[in-house]
Amino acid sequence: MQPESAKLLQDILDAADRIFGYVSGKSREEFLACRELCDAVHWNFAIVGEALNQLYKINPTCVEKINEWRRIIGFRNQLIHGYGAIKSDITWDIIQTKLHKLKAEVQWLLSK
Repeated sequence: MQPESAKLLQDILDAADRIFGYVSGKSREEFLACRELCDAVHWNFAIVGEALNQLYKINPTCVEKINEWRRIIGFRNQLIHGYGAIKSDITWDIIQTKLHKLKAEVQWLLSK
């Protein structure tokens, strides 16, 4: 794997780990009530999406092995360009139902 591809995949893992760290031990209600926590999580989701976007430009075959890669980049675009419409309860659901799978897929790609 190209070094730049591996770096971008590692950036995704690092951002996912930060998200999990931020929400560890927190309830949905605590997450929704804390603006700073939501901001930190949203910023790291923007990093995930941007890293995938950059990776797609240099290694589309790699990105296409990640389920929902288009939706992840789309979420990044919404965070950056449509930030006023972000619903943190949906972000919470993404963390709970999708982020573990993304992390596993990225780890698998890095192991190749």
